[in-house]
Amino acid sequence: MPKTSARLLALLSLLQARRDWPGALLAERLDISPRTVRRDIDRLRELGYPVAAFKGPEGGYRLEAGTVLPPLLFDDEQAVALALALQVVTASGAGVGEAAARALATVRQVMPARLRDRVGTLRVTTVRQLAAGQGAQAGGATLMALGGAVHAREELRFDYASPDDAGPDRPPRRVQPHHLVTHAGRWYLVAWDLDREDWRTFRADRITPRVPTGPRFTPREVPGGDVAAFVAGRFRGSGPLGDWPCRGVVVLRTSAATVLPYADDAIVEELGPDRCRVVMGAWSWPALAAALGRFDADVEVIGPPQLKDAFAHLARRYAEAASPGPALKGAIG
Repeated sequence: MPKTSARLLALLSLLQARRDWPGALLAERLDISPRTVRRDIDRLRELGYPVAAFKGPEGGYRLEAGTVLPPLLFDDEQAVALALALQVVTASGAGVGEAAARALATVRQVMPARLRDRVGTLRVTTVRQLAAGQGAQAGGATLMALGGAVHAREELRFDYASPDDAGPDRPPRRVQPHHLVTHAGRWYLVAWDLDREDWRTFRADRITPRVPTGPRFTPREVPGGDVAAFVAGRFRGSGPLGDWPCRGVVVLRTSAATVLPYADDAIVEELGPDRCRVVMGAWSWPALAAALGRFDADVEVIGPPQLKDAFAHLARRYAEAASPGPALKGAIG
């Protein structure tokens, strides 16, 4: 029979794994007698775990929600997932950053040394909140390897599965990794590409790290000095400082609630039940006009003049597209 402390931990782990446990089944799984199960349940209650007994043909136990949070048990994968989630939350702007930071410190403190050292190397930058159901999944082992290389400032080699890097004979990418980033539900590695001598952003789910890592390096400064602004600018198609090259202001004849779910990083101000002011950017003026036109609402351009000109340009283009061409006119006639 295992020692009492080990037996209590095993019992607690089982109670967390499913809602209801027949007493006889617990005794069988732990290789102890039903009487010992009852004694161990009492010990857990004394430690603050709200274990309730339920009646039935066999009778049994369930771990209920309590008024205080007693110690919890996590396996290695759960502990790493929790640490990752807490790091993302600290930068999410959700109003719980300080509490999440304290929780992360608590989790690290009670982790086994093998996990604490690995998780301690992982540093995450959140550029934009994850949207539910979006994004490809990067494996935990890959994230740990990338985070470790960033922390150790070691050059990294990896195979990259993308249309541009396809083929079995493609040499591995060689980079100086700088930041591990989340953006719109995906994980990315921001790195200096040694072969291309330029900054690159790689999707983590497409990376297969090679071992061992390379020599240590002295980190360069990300353009603009702000990794979040740099990454946001790359995704917008703008310059390294992350601002849109074209930005305009309009009033849409629709509600702010209709626009907000699709506004991305635009600023939406409610002006009434069926009017809202929108400040939006894009990589070109026609692109901005087309983006605003997708809301299927009347548009009043506040400024600048380039945006009004872009709407006029698109109006002519769309009018021509809607008019039958010479060949089509002949076919219709």
